[in-house]
Amino acid sequence: MKTEKEKMLAGELYDPLDKQISDERLQARLLLKELNDSREDQAEERSRLLKALIPHTGDGLWVQPPFYCDYGYNMIVGERVFFNFNCVVLDVAEVRIGSRTLFGPNVQVYTATHPMDYRERASGLEFAKSISIGEDVWIGGSAVICPGVTIGDRSVIGAGSVVTKDIPADVFAAGNPCRVIRQLNDN
Repeated sequence: MKTEKEKMLAGELYDPLDKQISDERLQARLLLKELNDSREDQAEERSRLLKALIPHTGDGLWVQPPFYCDYGYNMIVGERVFFNFNCVVLDVAEVRIGSRTLFGPNVQVYTATHPMDYRERASGLEFAKSISIGEDVWIGGSAVICPGVTIGDRSVIGAGSVVTKDIPADVFAAGNPCRVIRQLNDN
């Protein structure tokens, strides 16, 4: 029989109150508290905390506190990725972020979701869908990336957008719901 964590990572319904999962969220919260309380002149300490929180990251990850996530270990982050102030990543499932991707302030990335049927939802079980964000993507401030979405390389997501469906590479997309506005580049 699968553990609740195995179910969570497989995108199946799981109990978020499971002791192992709750303990891992607590560990992330403690690291986040240290990170969010750190000062600008403590670059080495911030780097240590980020490596402990998000072990699967390339060089040059820059997070402008405050920053929030559920676990950290479900984030796979490329090189030179930037998160501006007040970003939230609910990394219940894998969140893959390509190199040189930029997140504006208040961007929300949600893998976590709940059953649509109220009876299932009342059970307290939840599930998640992975998110993939390509390389050289720019996500404008206060955008929301919904569960299961893929954003292609080099695309730009306009500020305040709600991304509910996949966005191809090399486009500017915006709105609620987010939709392609125009092509970018010659790619």
